[in-house]
Amino acid sequence: MAKSRAQYACTNCGAVTSRWQGRCDSCGGWNTLQEEQAADAPKSMRTGKGRILELSALSGDSEPLERILTGIDELDRVTGGGFVPGSALLVGGDPGIGKSTLLIQAAATLARQGKRVVYVSGEEAIDQVRMRADRLALKDADVLLAAETNVEDILATLKSGPPTDLVIIDSIQTIWTDRAESAPGTVTQVRTSAQALIRYAKASGSTVVLVGHVTKDGQIAGPRVVEHMVDAVLYFEGDTGLQFRLLRAVKNRFGPAAEIGVFEMTGKGLAEVANPSDLFIGERDSSSPGTAIFAGMEGTRPLLVEVQALVAETSLGTPRRAVVGWDPSRLAMILAVLDARCGVRFGQFDVYLNVAGGLRLGEPAADLAVAAALISSRAGVATPAETVYFGEVSLSGAVRPVAQTAIRLREADKLGFARAVLPAGGNDEGQVTLSLDKIATLGDLVAAIAAETAGKASS
Repeated sequence: MAKSRAQYACTNCGAVTSRWQGRCDSCGGWNTLQEEQAADAPKSMRTGKGRILELSALSGDSEPLERILTGIDELDRVTGGGFVPGSALLVGGDPGIGKSTLLIQAAATLARQGKRVVYVSGEEAIDQVRMRADRLALKDADVLLAAETNVEDILATLKSGPPTDLVIIDSIQTIWTDRAESAPGTVTQVRTSAQALIRYAKASGSTVVLVGHVTKDGQIAGPRVVEHMVDAVLYFEGDTGLQFRLLRAVKNRFGPAAEIGVFEMTGKGLAEVANPSDLFIGERDSSSPGTAIFAGMEGTRPLLVEVQALVAETSLGTPRRAVVGWDPSRLAMILAVLDARCGVRFGQFDVYLNVAGGLRLGEPAADLAVAAALISSRAGVATPAETVYFGEVSLSGAVRPVAQTAIRLREADKLGFARAVLPAGGNDEGQVTLSLDKIATLGDLVAAIAAETAGKASS
């Protein structure tokens, strides 16, 4: 029997050390080391002996893998065109965000197509899963259920029956293995259990979906090394108090990363949103100062989003800077450029910035839309109606071109916008009917809004 010894594992990055310390040397996290009992390595690992592998040539023929379409278009989009046989996926999100709901819907859809689907719940009893399926009108689907947390029992059950197309483990934090002596949910248990399930996926050709809880910092609980082990990592985003949910791919070996799917939580489960751009800009007030429409890209999908800014006089010594849905450091940079390069002062004003609809923007192309919203609110005049903005702002005040200009313009054209403000250096506009206003510097944008203000004052 393997001897066990004490070790300390980091709950953030999975790094292992032989002694406890307040700060993890690998990721820098404080108070993240937990004591666990680890078994000694197998004899073959200690001696360095192993079997000789058969090597294959890169130029060899291979059969293309046929993806498994779930029938949920938004989920298929995020995964890159459906599940790949033999792959492992990790789905994370806040409690109550809709992870289990979406997966039981996908399981039922595939079961109705004749696929063999096994749903293993480590948190709910079988009757509780049936109650949720009944509420979602999915009880007619031939989904096989199990309530088990021991990974050896789960794998033995899967191997004893016919080949399985999809296996859902809800959740990986509840699964434990006999090979580790620590408690379920600890670093060693999560990592070892995930390794066993991923090996089964690769050997059997089944698709394995692992559900992971999210900590208060927005990270999947347990070792981050699990994210490197799986083929795709999908995150559920959104406020549980709102009806809209975003499923974002942050890693995908078989498709584009940063792809998103948009869903609406209804009484019958998660419903797909066919036109996300209309969702994020559908209720905008074009007559109010401080708003601008950003033509952005999320993966391969063009998306129009409303950026809202409020600039208000402050009585505090240090003005407030509050941001929702964007990078606070990038907001500070835009404010500094407007102050230093354009003469627009914000030192005596509080600044609040919000991205409508609960979306979080990450691409630099949103700089120009944010600047337009800030200038609009500062000047007290609304941006021109039916106008979209996109472009990256440099520290010199220049507006730099961004990628996929034609796709952004086509999306704005399709939704009825008449004008686009974009960088002067771009040359891939495509065939659109929009009026293109190309600007070289941020000062040109300030001058245009100032002219709009003067025109309103004279009238």
